[in-house]
Amino acid sequence: MSATGLGAAQSPDLRPPGKATPLGATVTPDGVNLAVWAPQAELVEACLFDEAGQELRVPLLANHDGVHHGFFPGEGPGLRYGLRAHGPWDPRRGQRFNPAKLLVDPYARALDGTLHYSDALCAHTPGDRNARDERDSAALVPRSVVVADASHQPRPPRPGTSWSRTVLYELHVKGFTARHPQIPEPVRGTYAGLAHPAAVQHLVDLGITAVELLPVQHFVSEPALVRRGLTNYWGYNTLGYFAPHGGYSSSGTRGEQVSEFRAMVDTLHAAGIEVILDVVYNHTCEGGADGPTLCFRGLGDANHYKLVDGGETYFDATGCGNTVDAGDFGVLRLITDSLRYWVTEMGVDGFRFDLASALARAELAWDARAPFLAAVHQDPVLRTVKLIAEPWDVGPGGYRVGEFGPPWSEWNDKYRDTVRSFWRDAPGDRTVLADMGWRLTGSQDLYHARSPRASINYVTAHDGFTLRDLVSYDRKHNEANQEDNRDGTDDNRSWNHGVEGETTDAPVRAARARSSRNLLATLLLSTGTPMLLMGDELGNTQHGNNNAYCQDNEVSWIDWELDDDTRGLLQFTRDLVALRRDHPTLRQNQFFEGRPDAPGLPPDLAWLTVDATPMPDDAWHDPGTRVLVLALSGELGERDRAGRPLHDAAFLIILNGSDDDVAVALPEQVPGETYARVLDTFQQTATGAPPYHSAGARATVRAQSLVVLRVQ
Repeated sequence: MSATGLGAAQSPDLRPPGKATPLGATVTPDGVNLAVWAPQAELVEACLFDEAGQELRVPLLANHDGVHHGFFPGEGPGLRYGLRAHGPWDPRRGQRFNPAKLLVDPYARALDGTLHYSDALCAHTPGDRNARDERDSAALVPRSVVVADASHQPRPPRPGTSWSRTVLYELHVKGFTARHPQIPEPVRGTYAGLAHPAAVQHLVDLGITAVELLPVQHFVSEPALVRRGLTNYWGYNTLGYFAPHGGYSSSGTRGEQVSEFRAMVDTLHAAGIEVILDVVYNHTCEGGADGPTLCFRGLGDANHYKLVDGGETYFDATGCGNTVDAGDFGVLRLITDSLRYWVTEMGVDGFRFDLASALARAELAWDARAPFLAAVHQDPVLRTVKLIAEPWDVGPGGYRVGEFGPPWSEWNDKYRDTVRSFWRDAPGDRTVLADMGWRLTGSQDLYHARSPRASINYVTAHDGFTLRDLVSYDRKHNEANQEDNRDGTDDNRSWNHGVEGETTDAPVRAARARSSRNLLATLLLSTGTPMLLMGDELGNTQHGNNNAYCQDNEVSWIDWELDDDTRGLLQFTRDLVALRRDHPTLRQNQFFEGRPDAPGLPPDLAWLTVDATPMPDDAWHDPGTRVLVLALSGELGERDRAGRPLHDAAFLIILNGSDDDVAVALPEQVPGETYARVLDTFQQTATGAPPYHSAGARATVRAQSLVVLRVQ
C-alpha cells in the first residue's frame, strides 16, 4: 500500500517483521515501522486507509515482550491508519478487547478527522456492560497519521529563562487570537495566529517570558457536552498524547499541524518567550465504564487504568471517570516518551501537569516516591525543563500542596485564596494576615526545603473568575453551561463593590479598577513565580461565568477592543512587569531570612508598623491590623565571583487593606535618604516624575491601595 492507494501485493505473512522499538509509526528510508504495546492482546491489526476510506487490515504478527510490530515497505508520511486489538472479553476482570472497534495509535503524531459519538463506539452493547458489541466503529473514529521525524531540522536557540526572571502567562491558543482585529481571519485561533507578529508583540510589550498553553494535545469533547450542543473548550479530555490538537491548525490535519506547531514555538523562542504545555496524563477521554473505546481501553484496559473490585470498576481520582495507571511500566513509558517528544522534537520548554497528584499514586494512595516522580527526576531530558504540578486531585488524600519536592514548582492555591481574602476585606477575611506574610515572601511555610520559585503565584486562572469578574461579581453566573448553575466553585472570594455585574456607576467602576490594580500589583511584587491569566491586562470579562470550560465563543475569547480604562490597565500591567524585571529585590532567588547578609547591612526583610517600628508578633493575629509594610533592603543573599554581596535598590512596599487613609512613617537608614513613589494603585497610571518623600517623614497611603517606594 502507498499513502494514496491500497496496493498491498504482499501477503501479511511475507511482510518484514519490523522492530519493537520505537513505539508508534516510524518513517525510515524504506517504509514505515509500526510498533504497538498491548501486552494482553492476542493479536493487533494495522488498519490502513486510502483516500476513499477503504480499509486494509494487516495483522502485526511479530510480538516481542507485549509489543506487536510490523513493517510496511514503500510507505511514508501522510499514511492514515488505525488499530484493532483481539483478545479476551471479560469486563469483570478488566478485559475489554473488541476488534470491531477501530483504535487510535497512542503514539500517533497527528490525528485526522472528527470523532462522531454513537453508542457503537462502546465496546459493550447498550444497557449491558458484559456483552460485547459487534458493530464496526471505523466510520466514527479519527485516523492516526504517519509523520516524518523533524528533529534534525535547525531550530532557534531556546530562551533558557531563569526561574527568577520568569513571568508566566496562561493562554488558550484559540481564545487568545479568535477576535484579534490585526490577525487575518484564516489564522485566528490557531497556532499560526499565536505566531502572528501582532500576537507576539503584545506578549513582548507586556514583558511575558513564558506562555503556559491550555491543553494542545489532541482532545475531544465529552458525549454529555455534545448532546447539549456544547464543546470542550479548555481541552482537558485527551485522546492523543503526541498529536497537536487538529482544531488549532490553520494548515490542515494530515500532519501539517505538526510543522505549524513547531513554527509557532520557533517564533516565540525567537522573541524570547518560552512555551509551557498544560498536559493531561491523569485521565483520558474514554471516561468510565460506559464510555467509548477509542484507544487505551481497547489496547488493554487493565494495563492503562487503575481498576478496583477485581478489575470491574474504575478508580476515579480525577472526577472524569478514570485514572491513568502511571505506575504501570508501559503507561509510564508512554507518558515519558510523550514528554520527551514534546521537548526534543516539538521544542517546548516545560510542562504544567493537570491533577498531578493522580500521577503520583503508586497504587491508589499518594506516594512521594511514586514511579512517575522517580522517572521524571532521573530523566536527563525532563529534569532539565520547567516542571509545574497542579498538586491535587479529587481523590482521597490528593491535596498535596508543598509536597512535590525538587525540581518541581507548584500552583499555589493558598496564595490565590489569601491574596483575594486580604483585598476583599470581608469580616471573615481578617484572619489571613499571617498567611499574607508568607504568601508575599514566597510561601516558605510550604516550600521551606526548596526556594521561592517553587511557588507559582496566581490570583486568577482559566478555572474561575477573570480579574475583571473577580471585582464585579459576588456570585457565579454559569447558566450558559446548561448545568443549572451548579457547576463551578462557590468559594470565589470575590467582591462586586456593591453592584452585581457590569455598571455605569463611576465610583463603583473606579473602586473596581483600584481593586484590580491591587491584585495585579500584589501578584507581580510577591516573591515566587507570577502567573497572569490571559486577558486580565485587558479587562477581559466572562460575564460572571467562573467555569467557562464549554464556552467556545465570545464568552471565552479575548476582546481586543480597548477603552480608556482598559488601555490604562494594560499600561499599568506593563509597568508592573517592567518594575519586577528591572529589580532583583522584587524577584528573590532565596527565601528572606530577616537578618543582615553581612555585618553592618540592614536585614534583607523587615516588617514594620505604620510608625516604622518592628511589627509585634501579636499584630499578625489581630483582625484590626489591616496595613502591611515590607522593608526590603536590596541585599540579595548572593555574592559575585569576588565574594562581595550582591545588592539592588531598597524598597518599601505598603499594602493598605483598610477603609481609611494611613500616614506611614518612612524609616531612615542613612541620613539624607529619600523615597521615590514609583507605584501607587490609587492612580490608574503614573505620569511624569514620581513624587519624593524624605526619610523620617510620613507618606499618605490611600484606603484600599498599595504603594511602592524606592529608596534613593
